[in-house]
Amino acid sequence: MAMFKKGSSFIENLPKIYGLYTGGFLLFFALMAIFEQMGMGADTIGILFVSFTIVIYAVIGWLSRTMQVDAYYVAGRQVPPVFNGMATAADWMSGASFVAMAGGIFLGGHAYLAFVVGWTGGYVLVATLMAPYLRKFGCYTVPDFIGTRYGGNLTRLLAVIVLVVASFTYVTAQINATGTIAARALDIPFEVGVWFGLLGILICSMLGGMRAVTWTQVAQYIVLIIAYLIPVFWMSSKQGFGIFPHFEYGAAVQRIMDLEPVLGVGVLKPTGEVASQFPGLKALTTLHATPGEGPINAFRFVTLAACMMIGTASLPHILMRYFTTPSVRAARASVAWSLFFIFLLYFTAPALATFTKLQLLDPNLSTSIIGKSFADVEALTWIQKWSEIGMVAMKDFNGDGILQINEFFLRGDIVVLATPEMAGLPYVISGLVAAGGMAAAMSTADGLLLAIANALSHDLYYKIIDPKAETRKRLLVARVLLFGIGALGAFVASLKLTGILGAVAWAFCFAMSGLFFPLVLGVWWKRANRAGAIAGMIIGFGCGTWYLYMVKWGGMVPWYGLDHLRFGIIGASASLIAMIVVSLLTKEPDAETQAMVDEVRIPKGQTILGSQH
Repeated sequence: MAMFKKGSSFIENLPKIYGLYTGGFLLFFALMAIFEQMGMGADTIGILFVSFTIVIYAVIGWLSRTMQVDAYYVAGRQVPPVFNGMATAADWMSGASFVAMAGGIFLGGHAYLAFVVGWTGGYVLVATLMAPYLRKFGCYTVPDFIGTRYGGNLTRLLAVIVLVVASFTYVTAQINATGTIAARALDIPFEVGVWFGLLGILICSMLGGMRAVTWTQVAQYIVLIIAYLIPVFWMSSKQGFGIFPHFEYGAAVQRIMDLEPVLGVGVLKPTGEVASQFPGLKALTTLHATPGEGPINAFRFVTLAACMMIGTASLPHILMRYFTTPSVRAARASVAWSLFFIFLLYFTAPALATFTKLQLLDPNLSTSIIGKSFADVEALTWIQKWSEIGMVAMKDFNGDGILQINEFFLRGDIVVLATPEMAGLPYVISGLVAAGGMAAAMSTADGLLLAIANALSHDLYYKIIDPKAETRKRLLVARVLLFGIGALGAFVASLKLTGILGAVAWAFCFAMSGLFFPLVLGVWWKRANRAGAIAGMIIGFGCGTWYLYMVKWGGMVPWYGLDHLRFGIIGASASLIAMIVVSLLTKEPDAETQAMVDEVRIPKGQTILGSQH
C-alpha cells in the first residue's frame, strides 16, 4: 500500500510492480488451465476469471484513493510516457474495439476497416494538434481549456454540455459491453449484467479519481491484450496458417471467398420475418455483399473514417489522459506509445475475424456448422449458452433440417467473446477472453465516467456555481456525480437502444460537432474569440444533432450517403464555418489572450495555468 501512497517510490518501481502483476496473471491463467483438465466446470472457470480480475482492479482502486485535488483530477501529473501510453490504450480500446470491431468485420467485411483506419489515424491528430499544447496549458479538463482560453462561463458551460452528451453516449456502449460479457460468463440476464459491470467500474474510479483509473487501466491493458492475442495465435496454428497470423491470414481470406459461392452467400436470403423475430441479429449471408449490392463506396468509407479520426481527437476522456504526464515532451511521447499499444490489438482484429469466420464455414474443420443438421448444431454447448441470452438464433426456413447460410443469426458483439468456443479451444481461453473484454469495457467506462464527473464537478460546480468550495466538498460532489451518471448509464444500456458500434459512432460525431474546432482553433488561431467559440459549439452541435434526428427518425434521405453514423461531418463543417465567420465579424481577443496562445505553442517552459486551480 505504501507504494501507492508515496508517489516517487511507486513511479520508480512501476516496471517491477507490473512485471510481477503480469507474471501473477499468467500464473492464474495456468492454474485455471490445470483445473479445467482436472474437471472444473466451464461456468466456474468463467466466474473465477471475471471475478479475480475485477477484484484486482478494485484493490488497485482502493490503494490509489486520494483526497488531493491534483491527484484526483490529473494523477498528480507524474505518469511516465510508457505507462500513460498503456493506460491510454486501455482507455481507448473500449468494448467497441475489443468486443464489437472484429464482429463488425466478421459480418460486414472490409467496410468496417474504416473504424480501424479512423481510430488509429485520430492519434496522429492528437499528437500534432492537441495533446502537447493542452498539457502545456495545464488544465484539468477539456471545458477547463475552452473556458479559460475564450473566457466566460457560457463557453465553459457549452463545452460541458457537449462533453456530457458525447461521453454519456459512449459510456452506455461500454456498460452494454460489460452486460454482454457478464451475462455469458456469470450466466445471468443481460439486464442484470449491466449493473454488475457498473459496480466494478465504480469501485475502480470512485475513491482515487484519475490516479486510481490510471493504474487500474495499466493493469487492464495487460489483461486485454493477452486475452486478444492468444486465441488468434492458437487458431492460426490449429488451422494450419502458421505462427505469424498477422501476415499469413490472406490464405484464410481466400479460402472463405472460395467457400462463399458453394454455401450460397449472396444467393440464399433471410426471409422478411427475420427482422421481427431476431432483432439485433444478423445472418451469416451478410458476410460479403453481392456485386449488385457492393460494399459501401469509397466516399462513405472515407467519411466514416474521417468521423472516427476527428472524433478521436475530440473525445475528452482521451485528451484528459495527456494532462497526467510530467511535461509537454512526455505528453508527446505518450501519444507515440499509445499508438504502439493500440496497434497491437488493431493489427490483430481482421485476423481474428477471418479465422473465426473460417471456423464456422469450412466443412474440413470439425467446428463448422453450415451444412450440418439442426439437431447437431443445437446440441453444441456454445450455441445453447449464447441462444439462452438472445445472442444467437437459428430458423429452418425450408424445413429440410439442414442449417443453411441464411438460417443462422448472431449478434456481432459476441464474435470475439464466443470465438474460443466456436473454435473448440479449451474453456480457459473463453474465460481469459471474457476477462479481457471486461477489462476493455471497464477501462473505457472508467475514463468516460471520470471525464463527465470531473467536468461537472470542476467546471460547472466549482468554476460556475460555488468557486469557494473547499477541496473535500469538491471531491465529494465529483464522487456523487460519478455514481449517479453511472447508474443512469446502466439503465439506458439495459434498454438495448442501439448496438455497441452504433453508440460509439454517435459519441464520436457528437464530440467532433461541438468540440473539435473550438479546441483546434483555440490553439492554432489567435483570432478565434469567445463569440466565435460560442457560435461554433451551438451551431455545430445543434446542426449535427438535428441531422441525426432527421436521418434516423425523421424520414429524411441522407445527403450524399451521410447516414446516422456520419452526422459529425455535418456538425463539424457547420462549427468551422460558424467559428470563422463570427470570429471575423466580432472583436478580436485582447493582447493578453493572444500572447497566451503564442506561449501555448512553445513545447517547453512552465504551464500556463500554473497553480491557478
